[in-house]
Parts: sequence; C-alpha cells; structure tokens
Amino acid sequence: MQLKYVGPKPMISEHGISFKDGKEDKYVYIQNAIEILHAINHEYIKGKVYKYDPDFTNLSDQEVEDTITKYKPELKDTIEKEVDSYEIYLKAEIENIKDSHPLLSDLELNALKNNLEIMHEYRVQRAINKIYYMHIIEIISNLIKEHKIRDISIPFNEKFWHVLQTIQGYLAQGKTSVESKLIENENCTLELQIRF
Repeated sequence: MQLKYVGPKPMISEHGISFKDGKEDKYVYIQNAIEILHAINHEYIKGKVYKYDPDFTNLSDQEVEDTITKYKPELKDTIEKEVDSYEIYLKAEIENIKDSHPLLSDLELNALKNNLEIMHEYRVQRAINKIYYMHIIEIISNLIKEHKIRDISIPFNEKFWHVLQTIQGYLAQGKTSVESKLIENENCTLELQIRF
C-alpha cells in the first residue's frame, strides 16, 4: 500500500466513467503538507519567531512514508485496516447494486457493475492517498497543539491553501478543539492564526 498519484475523483454511472473537476487526488497536497510538517517540527523557545527555509526539496514517496512512520510507527497497520474497511465498502457497493439502483434495467445494472469493477484499484489508491494525507494533517495538528503554535504564515498558492484549510478543520474537531482563522494577506501569503 504505497503512495502513488492516480487522478481526480471518478464519477461512475451506468453510462460510463468521467472525472470530477476540482476533486483532485489528495496525493497532490502531500508534499505541501510534508513541507509544513518539516517547518514546524523542531524545538521551540518561548517568544522566538521561527522562519522556514523555502528551499524545501520534495521527498520521494518512500521518504514521505518513512517521515510519517517516524511519528506514527503503527501507520502501516492502521492504513491496512482502513484500506480493508474501504475494500469491504466497495464490495458491498457492488453486491447491493440492485437495491441501491432499483430503477435501472438489468443491462444498466451490469454496465454500472462493470464500471465499478474497472475503477476498483483506482478508487482504492485514491483512498490510500487520502489516508496518508489525513495522517500527515493529524501529525501537524498535534504538533501545533503540543507546541502551542499560534501562527503559520506561508506563500500563497492553492495547494497550501487547501492544506491549511484541512489543518483548520482538523484543529476544530474533538475534545481539545482549537479555534483558528485562515487569512489571505496582501503580500501574497496565507496565514493560519490559532487561538489557544
């Protein structure tokens, strides 16, 4: 179960397979998330402002996996369980196709079933990528809470914006939720302000 880019979200029907614009594979955000992780992962001295070197070199997929496993040694087992659960969901989707689509003819049901089977590996790989991405977000959020990081400012681009939004959503979850605000500054930077 390795990282690998597959593409946008598939729209699967009895008429065929298309791909949804704007629902990109989470794989495309992983390098940006890892860059933020590297930027905030160090010892902190109270009151000091830290600046990150922007000459970050993208990691290979294996290096990304190795980086995450440093924080979560159980990651491989966790991902395997989550993927197994998703595989069960996909199998049930095919098994219950007739009940889920009562208005389709037998020919249409067969076409839909075939399309779902064709896209099985694609959908599983997208799930693997999303699972890795969400674990990186969890690690970043935990570091933010642990070190009480109040501000993250990064260059504006769509991928960083997406990653910061995901972090913001993750910080707002659970018993130890933290309020945050995402700001687009005039100097072409994004800023995630966190309130403890």
